[in-house]
Amino acid sequence: MRKPPHAAQRQNRMYRNPGPGLLLWALAAAALLAAGTASPVRAQQTETPPPPDTAAATPAAPPAGTQPPAQPPAEAPPETAGEAQQPVEGGAEPAPEAAEEPSPSEKAPPSGVAPPAGGEVQAPRDSFLPRLDLYFPEGDFDLRVNRLINKVFFEGQVKYNFLEGDITAFMRYRYYGYNRTTQFTVFDSVEFESIDEFSSDFERVRGTLLLFQWPHSFHNRTSLLTELDRIASNKPDLEFVERPGENFIREGKTNTFVRYSYQLGTPSDTRSNALAGETRARRERLFTAFREIGPGGAGFTGAVTYGFPLGGLSDFNYVKLEFETLKRFDLTPSTFMMGRLRGGSFPYYEDIEFEGRTPVSQLDRWTIPRGEYFTLDGRDKLLGLGDSDAGTDQIITTWELFTPWFLDAEHDFLKLTWENWYWVFYSGAGNIGLDPNIFTDLSSYVLDVGVGFESSFRLKKYRFFVSGIVAHALNADVSVEAHLSVKSYR
Repeated sequence: MRKPPHAAQRQNRMYRNPGPGLLLWALAAAALLAAGTASPVRAQQTETPPPPDTAAATPAAPPAGTQPPAQPPAEAPPETAGEAQQPVEGGAEPAPEAAEEPSPSEKAPPSGVAPPAGGEVQAPRDSFLPRLDLYFPEGDFDLRVNRLINKVFFEGQVKYNFLEGDITAFMRYRYYGYNRTTQFTVFDSVEFESIDEFSSDFERVRGTLLLFQWPHSFHNRTSLLTELDRIASNKPDLEFVERPGENFIREGKTNTFVRYSYQLGTPSDTRSNALAGETRARRERLFTAFREIGPGGAGFTGAVTYGFPLGGLSDFNYVKLEFETLKRFDLTPSTFMMGRLRGGSFPYYEDIEFEGRTPVSQLDRWTIPRGEYFTLDGRDKLLGLGDSDAGTDQIITTWELFTPWFLDAEHDFLKLTWENWYWVFYSGAGNIGLDPNIFTDLSSYVLDVGVGFESSFRLKKYRFFVSGIVAHALNADVSVEAHLSVKSYR
């Protein structure tokens, strides 16, 4: 049993608020990338770039001789249908998304038009719209800008919460090889207390990661992630049984871990892809069908994470198992159901010793970082829960029925052109705890239901997706939850 280098002690140091500086740094990086993306681009006539996205890299093309199977056209919800026509956000996660349509600067000249001398085409200057996601009522803002330069993909991302002031900035460098994709990322994340707490306490995580991905075939992929996080906080939220009423500040800690994952099935599953890539940078969509999953589509992702004490420099020691599987059931040509099952557990961890003192919270007694524990709440979990306890064991299943109101139409309303609209009927169940017995304890499961919609519309030449839901947990003492998200793309 390993003993931490120092016992928890009261800290009286003054901490600088890192929020403004971090925000300026992130916006400056985004502006640089935006300026680069908006500038004229020279594109080779014979080369098409790989599809860029965010949180994790898109694997390279499968080896020679392997032909990806053609997928039948899908009657998808508005986001899915629209995404198939947009520059798809492939590569945000460790699985390849659908092929991205080259931008005007990357397309070959029309047939019969000879290229200028040198074999290069001078692209016209075009307007720039970064990838933007807005989430309500949480007040989350997710901005991503990128540029592809000779097989190397540069991307900046800023996630900001207007209500709490939380901010996370990423800078990614991704290289597309023939048999492997390599990604290097640095990030800085600061989380504050809720706005009603009137507190400047914060928790900061700075780190770097290296991600390798290997596509064995179109539906078979593996990845290896190595990450180092430095965790600091000025929150006096550590309490001991032996000293009631006294709060202590957590010491700065380091979490070093590796994660190996295997994916089988549809490569367009962004939620499952987040298990294998950058979990912190994932897009938290409301519904499963946002992902481009065709009729009868299915997928499975399994990941094992080992947080290890790196020569005494790391403060945690644990093994984490996660999985997610999904399946699409087509009921009619335009009505379908999406089923999803997700779970996880910590089969190994150790006890922490605080010089004979015992933390009040069970979660502080083990060599597991607070941010690695499972929860039930969130846009990618149970939609009827606004808050949830954390635990070492989790199981969640959700079911979403999509039925269309109108498809491929043009309805003008509020100066917008509405193209697609799906009604969504949602139900879910899940359980969480500190013991594997929660998997079989059916009486403690939380059940929730909801009704929502997904729609796509145009504003001039830009397209947007909007999703909304009202959900409620049936057997939990919580209020009704409402969520709305808006996504744009160029």
